[in-house]
Amino acid sequence: MDRFLCYVQSMGNPKGVRRNFEKLEERRLLASGLLRQGVPQAEVARQVGVHRQSVSRWAQQLAAGGQKALKKAGRAGRKPRLSTADLRSIERGLQRGPEALGYETSLWTAWRVAHLIEEECGVRYDPSQAWRILRKLGWSCQRPVGRALERDEAKIRKWKKKRWVEIKKKPKKKGEPSSSPTKVD
Repeated sequence: MDRFLCYVQSMGNPKGVRRNFEKLEERRLLASGLLRQGVPQAEVARQVGVHRQSVSRWAQQLAAGGQKALKKAGRAGRKPRLSTADLRSIERGLQRGPEALGYETSLWTAWRVAHLIEEECGVRYDPSQAWRILRKLGWSCQRPVGRALERDEAKIRKWKKKRWVEIKKKPKKKGEPSSSPTKVD
């Protein structure tokens, strides 16, 4: 069991932990210095704390492109499809409301947000992914209150005080006979 945990921990970063590209570059450059001194790849891997396959790949890159080939790799993962200007444009569109896109209600749905992104930025997102953009912009899922515009709070309070008191059920008085079939007389 301990070996399994060690294996899982050595397989990249835990979820939510960002890679430190500067530290990774330091490791590659340290390995390149050791490789230039003639240290075997297996020993370099042990000293640097990486797999031998990584050292082998670095040695190939070093031979092909020199030390410059081992410089900082840059960002990880796919490049974002939306720029910061696009995100600002989407934010402005969200603030204008769905009515500006021709919808009848002021409720943003995932489909409507995906439509907004496509209209504003020309980038098509599946509605199931549009919520990620909303979260990135600091928007949260909200449900409309659902109260009528004609609602009269004063009349509602009056009804609760007078009429509701008259019609609501009252608890039975103690000592009355029970109709429960499980109770013994």
